[in-house]
Amino acid sequence: MASLCLSLHPTPKPNHLTSNLTPRLPIFLKSTVKITQSPKPITTLITASSTTPATDRLISAVAYTLPFFNSIQYGRFLFMQYPSLGLLFDPLLPLLSLYKSIPYASFVAFFALYLGVVRNPSFSQYVRFNSMQAVTLDVLLVVPLLLTRIFSPGRVGMGFRVMVWCHNVMFVFSCLCFVYGLVSSLLGRTPYLPFVADAAGRQM
Repeated sequence: MASLCLSLHPTPKPNHLTSNLTPRLPIFLKSTVKITQSPKPITTLITASSTTPATDRLISAVAYTLPFFNSIQYGRFLFMQYPSLGLLFDPLLPLLSLYKSIPYASFVAFFALYLGVVRNPSFSQYVRFNSMQAVTLDVLLVVPLLLTRIFSPGRVGMGFRVMVWCHNVMFVFSCLCFVYGLVSSLLGRTPYLPFVADAAGRQM
């Protein structure tokens, strides 16, 4: 009799329809982020630049003067149009005069910076990268002069206007790069110059 009762009331089997309706989280929604360790505070990342030695900062700051001095010639049209702009560069006239008085000063400074600093493993990576940026920027400043000598735009016409516009852009760009590189180097931070940092990084 007991066996008959058991056969009349079988054990309920799991319903496939209800089991399919049970929500299951996909595997890709499972969290893989470890939250046991708190992230680094932003202040540590910013104040880490204070560990840069003072000598590295000074060498990096001086390196950016090479392309800046070579870019002064591109500002002659702006100086003629805005004479008051030249007053900002009056304190630099003694240094510029000394720099121009040395024969082949730009070539000597270029190879001294490239061979003596960039390719010298005794210097830190910070100094070498900043020096490489300065060298790369100095090379880019030669391109407008080469184009001017090749095409000879003259002193009037559309070609002359394009030349003046290019010279003004190069001068403003080099001044901004100089200020940005100088201030960043003195603060111990790494400046990344536009159009220059990628090329300098590939050469390191």
